[in-house]
Amino acid sequence: MQYSMGIDAGGTYTDSIIIRDSDGKVMDSNKARTTYPDLLEGIKNSIDGLDEQYLKDVKMVSVSTTLATNTILEKNGYPVGLILVGDYEIPERMQAEFYTVVKGGHDHHGAELVSLDMEAVEDFVRKVKDRVSAFAVSSYFSIRNPAHELAIKTRIQELTGFPVVCGHELSLDLGAYERGVTAYLNAQLIPIASQFILSIREEIKRRGMNARLLMLKCDGSVVGINEALEKPIESIFSGPAASLIGASHLSGLDTCAVIDVGGTSTDVSMLENGLPELCPEGAVVGGWQTKVKAIRMETSAMGGDSHIWVKNMKINIGPRRVIPLCVAAVKYPGFLETLKKGRIPGTMHLEENIQPTKFFIKTGKEASNLGNYEQELFNRIGDTPTSLNDIFWETQKTLSPGLLDSLIRKRLIQAIGFTPTDALHVLGDYRGWNTEASIAGAKLLERYTQKDHIELCRRIKKEVAKNMALNLMSFVLKDVPSQEIEKIILSDRFTQFRMKIPVVLIGGPVIAYTEELKQILDADIIVPRYSEVGNAVGAVVGKGIKRIEILIKSTYSKDRKRLVLLFSPKGREAFGNYPEALEYAESLGRKLVMEYMAEAGLDKGQVQIEMSKKDISLSEAGTIPVETKLIFVGIGMPKV
Repeated sequence: MQYSMGIDAGGTYTDSIIIRDSDGKVMDSNKARTTYPDLLEGIKNSIDGLDEQYLKDVKMVSVSTTLATNTILEKNGYPVGLILVGDYEIPERMQAEFYTVVKGGHDHHGAELVSLDMEAVEDFVRKVKDRVSAFAVSSYFSIRNPAHELAIKTRIQELTGFPVVCGHELSLDLGAYERGVTAYLNAQLIPIASQFILSIREEIKRRGMNARLLMLKCDGSVVGINEALEKPIESIFSGPAASLIGASHLSGLDTCAVIDVGGTSTDVSMLENGLPELCPEGAVVGGWQTKVKAIRMETSAMGGDSHIWVKNMKINIGPRRVIPLCVAAVKYPGFLETLKKGRIPGTMHLEENIQPTKFFIKTGKEASNLGNYEQELFNRIGDTPTSLNDIFWETQKTLSPGLLDSLIRKRLIQAIGFTPTDALHVLGDYRGWNTEASIAGAKLLERYTQKDHIELCRRIKKEVAKNMALNLMSFVLKDVPSQEIEKIILSDRFTQFRMKIPVVLIGGPVIAYTEELKQILDADIIVPRYSEVGNAVGAVVGKGIKRIEILIKSTYSKDRKRLVLLFSPKGREAFGNYPEALEYAESLGRKLVMEYMAEAGLDKGQVQIEMSKKDISLSEAGTIPVETKLIFVGIGMPKV
């Protein structure tokens, strides 16, 4: 008997699951807390909870992770030098620290517009090579002719030996600047992704598992590990993609809406006839518009571990993630007593980082290059949870709460606080951790809200359910402002939103929210078995999908001779006539799909390839199209 294992390293939990290859049955699953800053420890803990009898027969391991997304959002990527070739409009607030624009580029036929200024490239590389770890290059119309990008890549590698990412390697869509951004972010992630993937590979080897390693992409398909190392940018949003694929597998539904309630966020997406809807313009992450094809989703920074804090008697949920009080009481001996005996801040001093339930602890990561005030605060935070209020009473010094944010972004400290997970513990809807700590926290917060702690937690639970409904309705009614949708949700005037397709809930204790959700939505709400590890299921049951675009254009040379140009991921090629170019394109497209499937370790015998062809013709041009676009979509399954 053979099995496959899925691993999802999320922002809060790392989930593992084992599926029997013969029929897709879930055999075992486990959850463990995600560990920061090193994710490997959480992965080990998650696998350790699985039945060992299955591990020796696991032949495939597939992974999904929020590592790329979090790195971009938290601005923790490695420094990169960006080289833009051509006539660019640079945004006023350019986020890249090291960049230059040099002369060069091609036109839409792939003909050189301006000669490449290699001297300017070399000057920039020598100037920044000691301050960056990789380079990214994007040239004007490189999708028609990548010659300038490839020349720069070769020269940089000769000068530095550093990794170089080219825009045309990641996207064949128009938009040279956006391709540059995609290449830039990809270059930032390469060292991080390499460390993560190689760590998992070593862990699999250490356990004596002879298994192939795959990774889930943000479009819901799996990719071979070599491509994942080259293009880590494509793993952004692979967590939501995993929840979508996992929900479909667990519920047996090809068409459904999916609400994934994680520790950090709530994500909504939809599957129609087995295929997710993709963002045609590319994914936006951390304010960057990329050319990465990702699933379309509606997301909000409200999850099971979102920080609940009070100011001016108003309850706020999120957007930041903290360690729940119930978890901290188990993880840190003595914390429950610290929570009960902590000094209570005055009402006027309350803000996000000053709460009766807010504490901080070091992550264990070594600090470097801190400012004087940052260092002073960091020294005051130890290996046991400490509040800002306690630090003030010990030192009689008022330290800026903003300094804590800086230390959190640098992953030097973690925050602990009251969360929706704590509220569920208080109400008895979930008992996975220390309930006494959750109750103690709720009783501390009730002093500032004029609500008893039970009513406070019921209110929090309703807010989380309302947020789930708002996300779903915003996804479906994408052209309707969220404020208008919220009016419908809050109205009690005989209105209710109806969904014509089932709604599948995925993640942690989502079953606790079903009744509150049904009060807002008229829908068939499904919580399938193993919903708490749905992302790990999605990581392992994803298909291999490869999309290849080839463009054929009829034009004229300078001496007015007809010329047929073909543009593909392999570059620009010229042909003497249209039929010859079309025959070559049809063969090349299928060949590139099969090469990808073989490289990804997918079963070539199970690959289905569909080709669509779109011609643009002008009546005066005769029977030969002026442009033909061929799209090849290959779908393959992992070998079993």
